[in-house]
Amino acid sequence: MITQKTLFTVIVLTFLTACASMGTGNKAEKQQQIIKMKNEVLTQLYQKKPDTRDQINAAPGYAVFSNANINLIFMAAGTGYGVVKNMKTKKNTYMNMAEGGIGLGLGVKDYRIVMVFHTENAMNSFINNGWTFGGNADAAAKAGDKGGSVEGEAYYGDVTVYTLTEAGLALQATIKGTKFWVDKELN
Repeated sequence: MITQKTLFTVIVLTFLTACASMGTGNKAEKQQQIIKMKNEVLTQLYQKKPDTRDQINAAPGYAVFSNANINLIFMAAGTGYGVVKNMKTKKNTYMNMAEGGIGLGLGVKDYRIVMVFHTENAMNSFINNGWTFGGNADAAAKAGDKGGSVEGEAYYGDVTVYTLTEAGLALQATIKGTKFWVDKELN
């Protein structure tokens, strides 16, 4: 007999896989899917915060990530992918991300992250060393253009981070770490 907890777990895992997967295809097709996601996210960001276009164009580089996150009472986990764009060299560096943490909450959220690197050192450090940061409190109830979410802007030294919720239903306050690393398959 399937319990509600088992059914919920299956639904959540299916959601995470669908949201955090860049799909199938060869290297070039996967890269193209990531670039398409990046362009769509930037379009959304520019519509919500028009001043970010000038900020990104003046920066040494920026990154855009797609992430799916789940929080089951005391545990949080997420996975995603993205790309860092070096504005000087025009080079793309494809990366992965994963997060895990503890805290109170329940829900599933599909969201995007845009990072603007204000120095070349900050961008290079992010690419070469990855980056881990933590702490999160948010609420989201969104499907397509329906619903709402608390979205934000944060500053971490020489990096500005914007988050945009795509879909999900979540209420969470967690302490979590997020790790980013270069995707060896796609670079």
